[in-house]
Amino acid sequence: MDSEVDIVIVGAGAAGLAAASRLASSPVSHLVLEARHRVGGRAHTVGAGGHALDLGCGWLHSALTNPFSQVAERLGFEIDKSPPHWVHQAGDQNFSASDQAAFRRDLNALENRIGAAAAMGEDIAAAALLDPAGVWNPLLDAFSSFYNGAEFDQISTVDYDAYEDGEVNWRLTAGYGALITAFGADAPVRLETAVTRIDHSGPRLRIHTPRGELSARAVIVTVPTDLIAGEAIAFTPALPAVLEAAAALPLGLANKVFLGLDEPQAFAVGSHLFGDPSRTETGSYAMRPMGRPMIEGYLGGRNARELEREGSGAASAFAVEELVALLGSDFRSKLHPLAETLWGSDPWARGSYSHAAPGRAAMRAMLAQPVEQRIVFAGEACSPHDFSTAHGAAQSGSAAADLALAFLAAIP
Repeated sequence: MDSEVDIVIVGAGAAGLAAASRLASSPVSHLVLEARHRVGGRAHTVGAGGHALDLGCGWLHSALTNPFSQVAERLGFEIDKSPPHWVHQAGDQNFSASDQAAFRRDLNALENRIGAAAAMGEDIAAAALLDPAGVWNPLLDAFSSFYNGAEFDQISTVDYDAYEDGEVNWRLTAGYGALITAFGADAPVRLETAVTRIDHSGPRLRIHTPRGELSARAVIVTVPTDLIAGEAIAFTPALPAVLEAAAALPLGLANKVFLGLDEPQAFAVGSHLFGDPSRTETGSYAMRPMGRPMIEGYLGGRNARELEREGSGAASAFAVEELVALLGSDFRSKLHPLAETLWGSDPWARGSYSHAAPGRAAMRAMLAQPVEQRIVFAGEACSPHDFSTAHGAAQSGSAAADLALAFLAAIP
């Protein structure tokens, strides 16, 4: 491993790979250090059941403006442009069309109240704006657990309102993780090289890893906020403002369960079920996604964390029990666990995607502030309007690379 480089990038997720792509057209030397044995970070595609499954991010959100849509077309990835299940849900035996309409009215009303509070600068817990008599409050919290990775009592109104939804969402048949891996194929990455300390006490940065030490003029740090807040990477001297900002932007948890489905023709392609619409501790189940003979389940928030604590297989078992309770005992033999995620237990993630704690929405901008014109932070948590997405991370990484280049140009 080279001992001197102009710019070190910490993390080979979407942000780190986008930073490397931007630096590739510049004259500076750069190197990406990745703790995992693979690139992609929280974008990870695996093969199971004869199909590519996205264990991490799976949707090209805001697809018309998402830069990865163009990357997919350039690299020849097939895009499934079918509308997502949440825009065309139909009634089912435990969640009728009229109940769905009532739930959506309550969700729209809540989001309107959140928007009004945000416009007034009221950065409070979104749960404070739930209708105290709202029949659908448990399901609204379940929705938040899938959407934000946490229930509304943990969600900042200002941050929630800041997210910009392009309302066009596509998928990739070969997987979003596979696309991001292909996007970063030419990046100079050193795998299984965790950064443990960044010493910025001298004229050059000293980057410490178990495989040796590097010297750099600038560093771009793209690791998840929970790793920064937990000081998985130590800074010398300490950076308390950075730690505070990262702690205010914790990663929520949204895990996935994939179940193979016998007799898939019993369900419409792209249909959807909630396990129990009367509970927050329930799953969201996409039936036959992209026409595949499987179910893709989502479990979020406190429910997902409790299932992780129970260990591997608990999430799949929970999903099977919910579906059997909904569809009948003979359905059990038609379900076959294929894969499940444990992002909260992943040492290099510790969660799924960031949300701002109530009263802390300004911390996204704080975390994105460079330190000493040579330490730059990037990732989805640094994105002001596209946080929690791969494209938000990538745009943040590109912007961080531009900042680092500007800083180096100003140094004799």
